[in-house]
Amino acid sequence: MASPEARGRLDVANTDVETAWIRPPTPIATLVVAHGAGAGIDHPFMAGFCRAIADAKVATLRFNFPYIERGRRSPDPERVLRETWLAAFDAANAKARGGPVLAGGKSLGGRIASMCVADGMPAAGLVFLGYPLHPPGKPERLRDEHLYRVDVPMLFLEGTADPFANGDVLTRVLRKLGDRATLIEVEGGDHSFNVRGRKADARDVGAGLAELAAPFVERVARAHSSKAGARSR
Repeated sequence: MASPEARGRLDVANTDVETAWIRPPTPIATLVVAHGAGAGIDHPFMAGFCRAIADAKVATLRFNFPYIERGRRSPDPERVLRETWLAAFDAANAKARGGPVLAGGKSLGGRIASMCVADGMPAAGLVFLGYPLHPPGKPERLRDEHLYRVDVPMLFLEGTADPFANGDVLTRVLRKLGDRATLIEVEGGDHSFNVRGRKADARDVGAGLAELAAPFVERVARAHSSKAGARSR
């Protein structure tokens, strides 16, 4: 039986934004998932990912950034994006009741999550659904400096044809990150994980990525439980 989705509102940055919470029975972890620059929480990709990973006993909280609520196309200033992320993480952490809470998201949403974690947001791990390592065609303009300050496990789900993540550049960055980073590639996938010549519904694409991400979340959850057990002894 599918876990129900609960809608709510989150106060942030002098406004409020919509949230969607899916909590399966006895979840092993909670994953806060932020959308990319061009679509909000109701995009089929986002909904498909969150519904599918609930089948692996991972609760999710996804949320809109304020600019989506206002019907705008241009993302909010970084300060507002960060404030929204921190508020969403705090809300998920309160509901998790001591269980591990991970952060991540599609493109922009995942990047802002990693910036918050680099600056102290206490996520147990990061899940990137297409990390925007650089603008298309401009691999010299890297968005990687803060990643080296992240000290939790990171999962990079990346399409091999993603113009935002040149393969050679990505390899160099991951090598510098060492064993903190795990890479899973989708052969031929673009920034939305679509493969040329292969028709796929965005909901199914998101669900497929959930199947790839679930084992990583489970490993992080086990490690969190082991540390919590060691502290209690």
